[in-house]
Amino acid sequence: MIRRTFLALSTAMALSLPAHAADMDIVDTAIAAGDFTTLVAAVQAAGLVDTLKGDGPFTVFAPTDAAFAALPAGTVDDLLKPENKDKLTAILTYHVVPGKVMSTDLSNNMMAKTAQGSEVTITTDGGAKVDGANITAADIEATNGVIHVIDAVILPKM
Repeated sequence: MIRRTFLALSTAMALSLPAHAADMDIVDTAIAAGDFTTLVAAVQAAGLVDTLKGDGPFTVFAPTDAAFAALPAGTVDDLLKPENKDKLTAILTYHVVPGKVMSTDLSNNMMAKTAQGSEVTITTDGGAKVDGANITAADIEATNGVIHVIDAVILPKM
């Protein structure tokens, strides 16, 4: 019993370390995590790296590589083209809320204005979601904000 409790506690501590290792900004935290290569490439293509390395604070609902892979074939490649920079920027800034919003700040049917200008809807019934995308990991702190990992790319109404 003690061994099982120790193993569970050790595992929980190991999984929570990134949330407490807030010595990198949002971009560097996403790079270090290793599961956001598509997001980072999109941020670079949109010219948003300096913004997301800025003072903030920012709350980023970060889709994983798997979330981007779930989009229809060719969507990401199309968005990364220079002629689609405005559309890409709108999509990416829709994933960013100015300010630092921790999971404890979320409430059911909460509306949050994004950097893109539209609002996202946050629900908490049956697990936290933003515009229907599941928040699979929360409160990953960075020096200039917080990242909440989501399992889908959310899209503004255009």
